[in-house]
Amino acid sequence: MLAISSEQQAIQNPQLAFPRKTNRLKKLFPYLLITPTIIYYIVFWIRPVLSAVFLSFLEENGSQLTLANYITIFKDPFFQQAVWNTTIFVLVSVTLEFVVALALALLINKKFRGASFLLAVALIPMALPATAVGAMWSSGFATYGWMNGLLYKLGMISADGKIAFLAGNDFQSLLLIILIDAWQVIPFMMAILLAGLQGIPGEAIEAGYVFGGTRFKVLRKITMPMLKPSIQTALILRIISAIQVWLIIVMIFGFRRIPVLLEEVVFYKEQMLGHYRLALAYSVLVALIVSVAGVLYLKVSGAFEKAEES
Repeated sequence: MLAISSEQQAIQNPQLAFPRKTNRLKKLFPYLLITPTIIYYIVFWIRPVLSAVFLSFLEENGSQLTLANYITIFKDPFFQQAVWNTTIFVLVSVTLEFVVALALALLINKKFRGASFLLAVALIPMALPATAVGAMWSSGFATYGWMNGLLYKLGMISADGKIAFLAGNDFQSLLLIILIDAWQVIPFMMAILLAGLQGIPGEAIEAGYVFGGTRFKVLRKITMPMLKPSIQTALILRIISAIQVWLIIVMIFGFRRIPVLLEEVVFYKEQMLGHYRLALAYSVLVALIVSVAGVLYLKVSGAFEKAEES
């Protein structure tokens, strides 16, 4: 008896062909769903990025390929100072904000009376735009601002003893910016860590105490390991945003008072007219630094190894 091919079977019984078409559609359906997103990223992200990279290698008023823009940046003393200030800002601010945010998250997670009110108050700075924060603290730290007025009302300074908050040296000014930034960003990190804490099963914590663990041991051996995904998320997002800080600094101190990387991009784009491609070169370098910092953190934190195991 001759064997009948699958094509002949489909012709003789057309219903056999429908399951195959259905299976193909099921396989293609996820790709069809993400196609609009892919097109969006190609048009509004990949294309502009590639265009910026290409233009950064062109002369400012010509079409010849050159490294002049990058050479100018690396010779600029403000670039070296911007790299240093950005590095200090990222290390100090991220560390300070993480420690305080973790402490607040652990405190609020205790669910004591007034915890909900404390959470609501703590989240207020996060809701404020950077421009509002910059304007508020710029007026507050002025010589006749509300900060000196508050200290005078509290009897901490005399009428002639006003503090010149904005007259410190570069390092003192950078620390002031770190404190202002921490005031706004700590609620963001706290919210992520608090969500992670609330996802930890209470049975695991209770088991730690049952087996004789102290609060510190339970925190170190149980809570922190189970909180690691939330910690990774909070830190990577904060590191990326810290590298890109600039608006609050400019609103309080102006351009190039405390140079940082992204502020230099805006400076050449908005203040130094005719240096558009130099600003693009700066933006390419900032994007490269952000990408390298993110990859290094994920590598150090072991996120890649976990992804490979899963």
